[in-house]
Amino acid sequence: MIILTDVDGVLLSWLHSFEWWMKRKGYKKKELSYYIDKQYGISKKKAKVLVEHFCESAAIGFLPPLRDAIKYVRKFHEEHGAVFHAITSFGEERYAMQLREQNLKRVFGENVFERIHCLPCGADKNEALKRYQGSGWIWVEDKTENANLGAEMGLQSFLMSHQYNWNQPIDDRVTRVDTWKEIYEITT
Repeated sequence: MIILTDVDGVLLSWLHSFEWWMKRKGYKKKELSYYIDKQYGISKKKAKVLVEHFCESAAIGFLPPLRDAIKYVRKFHEEHGAVFHAITSFGEERYAMQLREQNLKRVFGENVFERIHCLPCGADKNEALKRYQGSGWIWVEDKTENANLGAEMGLQSFLMSHQYNWNQPIDDRVTRVDTWKEIYEITT
């Protein structure tokens, strides 16, 4: 069994760490949104630079797990032999990628991730998902557009719920979940 998954907002709590980092930089949240520029009332250009700086910082190697991710990712791996392919749009800076891999291995285990696809910061996941098109494999994402894309490509697509994606429309083929436990119960 291969499970495809985003990392930030699905396996790891990127937003919690980013908010703490932004607060230290003197920024305050203005509104709830998936988009950082809207959250902080700053330009898209400034938001992109700040997100890239965060993703290239040492903080990226120490993100905590999201909700019940540890328990159920390990359960998938240990009890069902699942391996995970991470598809993450956080950047391609060499040392940041190493920190991302170390963080995932430290939190979830050495052999859980067979592949970690690191895409440019904020990149579209079309090309990365094409190699899995029509496989019917599980795909877990927190960005609505990417969850919908997975469903269009014939994946069993799940949207990890957050306040920032709750009101966004999803494809009828996408299952909205709050926890990895729900994914586990639906698919095993």
